[in-house]
Amino acid sequence: QLQLVESGGGLVQPGGSLKLSCAAPGFTLEYYAIGWFHEAPGKEREGVSCISRGGDSTNYADSVKGRFTISRADAENTVYLQMNNLKPEDTGIYYCAADPGGSCPLVFRSWGQGTQVTVSS
Repeated sequence: QLQLVESGGGLVQPGGSLKLSCAAPGFTLEYYAIGWFHEAPGKEREGVSCISRGGDSTNYADSVKGRFTISRADAENTVYLQMNNLKPEDTGIYYCAADPGGSCPLVFRSWGQGTQVTVSS
């Protein structure tokens, strides 16, 4: 079963940047659409961004457009989420998810355990 591993979270000041990584040891991520999700404290998990298999299609939540960039490095078997100009409201757990369909689905089949991002001065 596909297991996803997120990394790159941490504590950053407002306006700072972080780059999250999503990997799947033993599996080939290039065959999957990959999504990133954000779960703020006390709130429901929400979609942040998604990249299709092959990388020809991406989408972003309005709250992160112009600040976050999703990319995939299939040779490294990794999908990244570059987060710039971070705001306190970006604080929370970030999860990556994968689906074997080519395009970004409404429901993803596989999920990681998440990585904590804290934006605070």
